[in-house]
Amino acid sequence: MRVRGVLFDVDDTLFDYSTSEEVGLLGHLTALGMLGLFPSPDGAVEVWRRIMEEEYARFLAGELDFTEQQRTRTRRFLAHVGRVPDGGLSDEDAAAWFAGYGVHRDAAWSAFPDAEPVLKSLTADYRLGVVSNSSLEHQRRKLDRIGLLPYFGDALVCSEEHGAAKPSPSVFLAGCEALGLPPGQVAYVGDKYEVDGLGARDAGLRSYWLDRAGTGTAAADGVQVIRSLDDLPAALARQAQV
Repeated sequence: MRVRGVLFDVDDTLFDYSTSEEVGLLGHLTALGMLGLFPSPDGAVEVWRRIMEEEYARFLAGELDFTEQQRTRTRRFLAHVGRVPDGGLSDEDAAAWFAGYGVHRDAAWSAFPDAEPVLKSLTADYRLGVVSNSSLEHQRRKLDRIGLLPYFGDALVCSEEHGAAKPSPSVFLAGCEALGLPPGQVAYVGDKYEVDGLGARDAGLRSYWLDRAGTGTAAADGVQVIRSLDDLPAALARQAQV
C-alpha cells in the first residue's frame, strides 16, 4: 500500500530538545549562582539528564503525572547538591524552581532547520500528525511556539492522554486513526531506535529511524535509516515504487 500519511515524534526529531534542555539548565543554574556546585557545566547536565530519564520513565509507566515528574526531578537534583531545606521541598517550591528552569529552556526552543521545509514539502501529498511520549498541552504549546503546529491540525496523540506510551502499538495505532488511515499507509519518523523505529515497525507502520548523530547502528528489517529529515521525501518516494 502507498504511504498516504506521516506521523512524527517531536523531541529531537522536529524540535531540538537536547539543546534547549542544556541551555535552559545552565542558564537557570547561573542565574541562581549554583553552577559552581558542580565540577563542570557538563557534569551538571549529566546529573540533570540522568534524573530526568529515570523520572520520565516513571511518568511513561503511569506512576507519576506530567507535573509530578517535574517536581520529583527538581527535588532529586537539588538533593544531589545538598540544596533541599529541612523538612523537604514543598510542591509549590519545587514547581517554582522548575518554572524558573522552564523560562530559560523555553527561550531556547527551536525547530531543527530541516523540520519546517520538509513538513511544507509533504503537505501536498501526505496527511501529517504527531505521536509523542508527553503531555498534549505541553507538546501543542511547544509546536505552536516553534511554528510547526499548523502542519498537524488536530492529529496529535500524546501518551499522557492516550494512556499508553511508545513503543506500545496502541499509541501508534491511535495516531493512524487520527489521520484516518490504516497502519500500512502510514510512515512514522522518530529519533529513538527501539522506542520509535522498532515500535512503529511492530505496530505495522512504515518505520523511519532518524539517526542525526550517524551512529552507524545497523537497523533491523523493516526499519529504514535516515540521517536528516531532508532525506525523508525521497525515502517516501522510493517506498511508493516498491
